[in-house]
Amino acid sequence: MSSKVKETAGTSAPTPPATPTPPAALAAKVRTLAPSMTRSMQRVAEAVANDPAGSAALTVTGLAERTGTSEATVVRTARILGYPGYRDLRLALAALAAEQAAGRAPSVTADIAVDDPLASVVAKLAQEEAQCLADTAAGLDTASLEAAVAALAAARRIDVYGIGASNLVGQDLVQKLLRIGLIAHAPADPHLAVTNAVQLRSGDVAIAITHSGRTTDVIEPLRVAFERGATTVAITGRPGGEIAQYADHILTTSSARESELRPAAMSSRTSQLLVVDCLFIGVAQRTYDDAAPALSASYEALAHRHDPRDRR
Repeated sequence: MSSKVKETAGTSAPTPPATPTPPAALAAKVRTLAPSMTRSMQRVAEAVANDPAGSAALTVTGLAERTGTSEATVVRTARILGYPGYRDLRLALAALAAEQAAGRAPSVTADIAVDDPLASVVAKLAQEEAQCLADTAAGLDTASLEAAVAALAAARRIDVYGIGASNLVGQDLVQKLLRIGLIAHAPADPHLAVTNAVQLRSGDVAIAITHSGRTTDVIEPLRVAFERGATTVAITGRPGGEIAQYADHILTTSSARESELRPAAMSSRTSQLLVVDCLFIGVAQRTYDDAAPALSASYEALAHRHDPRDRR
């Protein structure tokens, strides 16, 4: 068994970056990180998200009073969102409010009401999903993406772990990889996932897909793969979650704020599909001499199923 060991940040909220988050990225930070905050910190995050102009006009004491929290909670929330202190967050909120007033930045949320007409539902969902994709693209660590692509391109075998909607995303990646000649599996059964992981070793790759970063049935096989020496990748909306303990490379996704009519799985799936498409294209580029003929062969083999006139 591999003696591989990884430092972990545990399950606490992610450590803020060394440089302040720019105003344009503040809305994305709120959407991505609020679900992993404490309830009191969520109230602060929701307040600044829903009313950036009004929040920017408040002192730290004023915002604490408005949200029913403490000054310390407000400051901690500012730091989790990527700012050294509340003063920096206020400046970013003022800038975001100005951008929204000028029509250059979308609002942070667009909740769907039970009595919304379908035309409104379509518009709100389209806005949210487009924003999730933009947030994910903006926050994706391209160095980690490159490393994951390199590992996949050279892999002897690839396992992808996910439960529910995340497994559907994993199946999507696997069928793409199979069509360019790679050996890949995405077991839906969590017991089978663990037994598959036991067979992995150095030179193999295991990918875990979990928005929450704490799905036991996804963490367990990734842990086993990690301990066996495989290169491990986590696609998650919670880069500070438990899954990070067993991931060599973390690819962070964004999602819309969960509501009664819009579960997190809807928007997180959209972001996850973007990431797996990036992985696939990257691998196809690196293995083009083998991938292109394999794709052509698969298209040719299936052509008669799309047009009966081509059936031999």
